Amino acid sequence: MREKVRMISSDLLSDNWGEVKKHTFELQRRDGSWQRQVRETYDRGHGAAVLLYNLDKRTVVLTRQFRFPAWFNGDDNPWLVEVPAGKLDGDDPLTCAKKEAEEETGYRVHDLTLVATTYMSPGSVTERLWLYIGQYDTGSRISEGGGLEAEGEDIETLELPFTEAMAMLDRGEITDGKTIILLQHAALRGLL
Repeated sequence: MREKVRMISSDLLSDNWGEVKKHTFELQRRDGSWQRQVRETYDRGHGAAVLLYNLDKRTVVLTRQFRFPAWFNGDDNPWLVEVPAGKLDGDDPLTCAKKEAEEETGYRVHDLTLVATTYMSPGSVTERLWLYIGQYDTGSRISEGGGLEAEGEDIETLELPFTEAMAMLDRGEITDGKTIILLQHAALRGLL
């Protein structure tokens, strides 16, 4: 399928927190003709996320943190409820998911299961996310979590009954895509 695209040029527009590039290419259409197109991509690296769940207590661990884009868009509550997640930064996805869970929630998780690998906004964002689920128990708590202040993180840890997390989803209080996918996965699989 890669032979159906001819790259013409890529120009760097910005290189701050991530790279914004303008690409000119030709795409072979289904009828065999070639069409020139221009697209911009935003590349901030790939990431991993994990839904922590406790079978005995029927709970999940989520986080709440300020998200500037939500504030910028005018959302009434820019403190989003999410699963722990972060950029790979040279780690493999599994290592990243475990590290982010520990940094953000204070829980050390084991035996993660890969649920999906997904592009959340493939029209312009190059980020690929590896989504995991993993069990925790009371003895898994090794710190208060909260994220890394040096990275501007001020993360609240939320341990909720699974039914309450799903009710928050139904009420529109959880709007983060990766979190919605993982909670729906848990519901569809009857994990809790």
